[in-house]
Amino acid sequence: MERAIVHMDLDTFFVSCERLHNSKLDGIPVIIGGGDRGVVASCSYEARHFGVRSAMPIRMALRLCPQAKVVRGDHEMYSALSHTVTEIIQEKVPLLEKASIDEFYLDLSGMDRFFGCYQWTTEIAEAVTKESGLPISFALSTNKTVSKIGTGEAKPVGRLQIRAPEVKPFLNPLSIRKIPMVGDVTFQLLSRIGIRNIQTLAEMPVPVLQQMIGKNGGELWKKANGIDENPVVPYSERKSISTERTFTNDTMDLPALRGIITGMAEHLAYQLRKEKWLTSTVVLKIRYANFDTETKQCRVAYTAADHTLSRCALDLFTKLYTRRMRIRLVGLRFTGLVHGNHQMDLFEDTEELMNLYQTMDRLKNRFGNTAVGRASGFEFEPFKG
Repeated sequence: MERAIVHMDLDTFFVSCERLHNSKLDGIPVIIGGGDRGVVASCSYEARHFGVRSAMPIRMALRLCPQAKVVRGDHEMYSALSHTVTEIIQEKVPLLEKASIDEFYLDLSGMDRFFGCYQWTTEIAEAVTKESGLPISFALSTNKTVSKIGTGEAKPVGRLQIRAPEVKPFLNPLSIRKIPMVGDVTFQLLSRIGIRNIQTLAEMPVPVLQQMIGKNGGELWKKANGIDENPVVPYSERKSISTERTFTNDTMDLPALRGIITGMAEHLAYQLRKEKWLTSTVVLKIRYANFDTETKQCRVAYTAADHTLSRCALDLFTKLYTRRMRIRLVGLRFTGLVHGNHQMDLFEDTEELMNLYQTMDRLKNRFGNTAVGRASGFEFEPFKG
């Protein structure tokens, strides 16, 4: 049976959310970000026309497009609308993977005999726009890679079907940049030897690619040839990530407790970023010396940022710890996970903060996750087993 895999992507999601609530933004260049020292979280197609791109410093974006309207992002609104769209799609499909806050994979394999996969997907897209007010594009093909590339070609508000015999003719003329795993470094490396379109890459001997770019060479060759056997994985596959600390001696040392909670948040946030997860819910647990256990949670915009998550966890501790009683255990859990890279906090993050995160993660990747962190968080030592 031929697979039927759909990739759906909300068009300029943050901008579209803002335009729902402010029609004056329609048709003009819009930049979503966090002030002059911040970076671009998202931008409209009108702004992209001037060369503005996500993650670009806002100062640079405004030099390229001085007439752009800069809007500070609304975390709660974007998260709420993402949840709304997820629920709309999930009710209508047998298997859904939420790849990030604004993109989804659907596995409709075998559904052709009931209705027709393309027609079914079209009606889902129409339902999303009707019920949420947000524009969405999609592509239907035989696997995730081709569908994702197809959606990129279909945008904005596009619909595309790429059947099995059409996969190679569709991919061949496209730039290798269109392949999801090709970043700037790989593109520059391949370009230097004349590999710029997918057909040229697809015709390269696998051993040569492996010699050039390592073990990923074989995987890249497969994608260039339209081969991708990765399954659509339900986005609730991993529901949470957690850690806890049981004290040898019950304690009421509030500075030490807050330091441990900060360390827990940093440890879990790094794990999220390393595994490419974002969380939407923070849950704090405390157990008193008499074994009474209490929990409290708060919702956050999808994030993997230490400063956001630790702040939320400490706020929960302040609200939760209401008894003058010694504590036996504290635990922290992040739930509501979806796949994605750190993105939502681009509204708050400055260039310096984004660079700091990247540097800290590189140090942790090389020397271990306790190599660097906030001084207040060093009370917490992750379990090593």
